[in-house]
Amino acid sequence: MEKELINYLSSFVTETRRNLFENIIKWRTNYLTVALEDIYQPQNASAVLRSVDCFGLQSVSVIENKNEFRVNKEVDMGSSKWLNINSYNRGENNTLEAIKSLRDKGYRIVATTPHEGAVNLEEFDLEKGKAALFFGTELTGISDIVKDEADEFLKIPMYGFTESFNISVSAAIILHYLTYKLRRNTKIDWKLNTTEKNQILLDWLKATINNSDAIEKQFLSKNKNKDMV
Repeated sequence: MEKELINYLSSFVTETRRNLFENIIKWRTNYLTVALEDIYQPQNASAVLRSVDCFGLQSVSVIENKNEFRVNKEVDMGSSKWLNINSYNRGENNTLEAIKSLRDKGYRIVATTPHEGAVNLEEFDLEKGKAALFFGTELTGISDIVKDEADEFLKIPMYGFTESFNISVSAAIILHYLTYKLRRNTKIDWKLNTTEKNQILLDWLKATINNSDAIEKQFLSKNKNKDMV
């Protein structure tokens, strides 16, 4: 039924849009994901989402403890429309909830930090398994909770006086390098499986088509009637 619904909804978009979806989905991955903890500047939040989309990651975890996560549409450029954004903002300790959820999905928790003891970006081992890359707030970086819970620490080598890059720059550098290495590694099964692809294609089609809910309801009603005949 899911595949039939995809085919049905596809008839409401142009051939160019359908081909675009099919081409982009081939490069999407959930092997890497990003977690943003207490980001408070909309420009930074939006720039990271844009990088996540551009480098082909599909999911983002947004953690709100003290700061509300807000998106600047002019910076975002619609990128959030194509991503699976998981929000953690209802509990007393949303960071721990996000970490547990990601671990349950098989991710190792990787804290990005410029401090000593972290592995250099170029030496990060992608073959050890799926990785959730945690980026912290603009002023203080990742929280002590992430530091305590992290499985690994990752840093970008620095050769200047300034201690760190802006968070959006850091995310772009890390994602560029890791996705470049990932897609050239024949040992890692980084592509989406069929179930993931179908669900994402459905989401993309619904995000594109006007009145998609009504169209889907009409499709389901017709097929229900067919089954009853």
